[in-house]
Amino acid sequence: MEFPGVGKWVGVLAAFLLCSSSVQAELAIIINNDNATNDITIEEVVSIFLGKSRNLPDGTKVVPIDQWEGEEARESFYHDVVKKTQSQLNSYWSRIIFAGKGQPPFAVSDSREVMEFIAGNQNMIGYVDTDAVDESVKVILIAP
Repeated sequence: MEFPGVGKWVGVLAAFLLCSSSVQAELAIIINNDNATNDITIEEVVSIFLGKSRNLPDGTKVVPIDQWEGEEARESFYHDVVKKTQSQLNSYWSRIIFAGKGQPPFAVSDSREVMEFIAGNQNMIGYVDTDAVDESVKVILIAP
């Protein structure tokens, strides 16, 4: 049995799925424009956001700024950069907090707020979708 017009919709759906699965948002790791650091590795970023390090590569003290759970940039950051699920992240921070060895990064509502915090403080680091970046901050790494 044939359904008129279904063939073209299957093609449109297939094209949409191919495009949407191949388009992955890139994240910009950002700091204040006045900060002397110009680059950082993924490993260093992960270490800072997991509370294992408090310094940029040049030794500057830094405070990570996170985004609220459920924000698309946060989901991408922890999945693609940190390589942890939300469940793994919750378990990790529970152990760290219980041991008295740290607290998770302070979280703000979205990329716009991350940009505002970082633009106003030389010692903060955060992540935003690359589309959100403007001249108020410095990009030190583009993470896939």
